[in-house]
Amino acid sequence: YANVLLYGSWTGIALLVLVSILYMGGLVKPYIDPALIPQYWGLKASKFVQLAHMPTGWGWLKMLHYSDFLCFIGIAFLASLTVVGYLILLPAYVSKKDWPYALIVVTEVVVLVLAASGVLVMAGQ
Repeated sequence: YANVLLYGSWTGIALLVLVSILYMGGLVKPYIDPALIPQYWGLKASKFVQLAHMPTGWGWLKMLHYSDFLCFIGIAFLASLTVVGYLILLPAYVSKKDWPYALIVVTEVVVLVLAASGVLVMAGQ
């Protein structure tokens, strides 16, 4: 688990540096021109999404051809490391018949996947 987090974190950081270079170097066209970003700084997130016509939820996956959305790949990768680490631990707990820890791992994975999926959206939003 620790090795997954160690090497995965460094991989995610390297990925973020790479896409930052693509964005700041102008090598890939951004969705929002960097010169226009200051006009959005003071807005609430909901207003920003509305004015900039930004996707919500997993809609960013359709926007990966823009450099300012490429960073989401690194962020999603980093966020998934905990689930990957838990899934690596699970077979060891099951083989040792350590059912309490296996149940904890399965519960953690289910909660994290459900939260990331957007299934558990609060009512009224």
